[in-house]
Amino acid sequence: MTRLIAAAVLFAAGAVSANAHATLETTEAAAGSTYKGIIRIGHGCDGEATLKLRGKIPEGVISVKPMPKPGWTLETVTGPYAQAYDYYGTSLTEGVTEIVWTGDLPDDWYDEFVFRGTLNAGFEPGSTVWFPVVQECANAAERWIEIPAAGQDPHDLASPAPGVVILPAATN
Repeated sequence: MTRLIAAAVLFAAGAVSANAHATLETTEAAAGSTYKGIIRIGHGCDGEATLKLRGKIPEGVISVKPMPKPGWTLETVTGPYAQAYDYYGTSLTEGVTEIVWTGDLPDDWYDEFVFRGTLNAGFEPGSTVWFPVVQECANAAERWIEIPAAGQDPHDLASPAPGVVILPAATN
């Protein structure tokens, strides 16, 4: 029984630390695939409600469309890509570079913010694509924007950006 209780305590501690960051629900996706990103927010800023969530879209993630949230306003920032990307025979040279949701998420509530986009087929399998996220509150902010150096464990960072590990492209 003691082992069972100890295991439950360890599991609960792991669940709390997993909620301590902005995370993505799906953390692996194939190069060249459509990716549904679900940003999970488990707390506010030092007890304050989250009033704005900003998600940076990395280079190579194209044709991005966010999902509206009832009660929240939605804004997208667009800009040029560093290179042109083929999107079903069309050359895309610009697109969404940031998504901004503005609303009110109390500190003791959890929510998810959704978008979809296409992961460039040129992403190297095994690499990670990072999606920096900033939570803004009335008097503070949580900046989940740290990107690990090559070989560095993201868990060693205080405020790691959520990431997606690229899998090999699907073959037909």
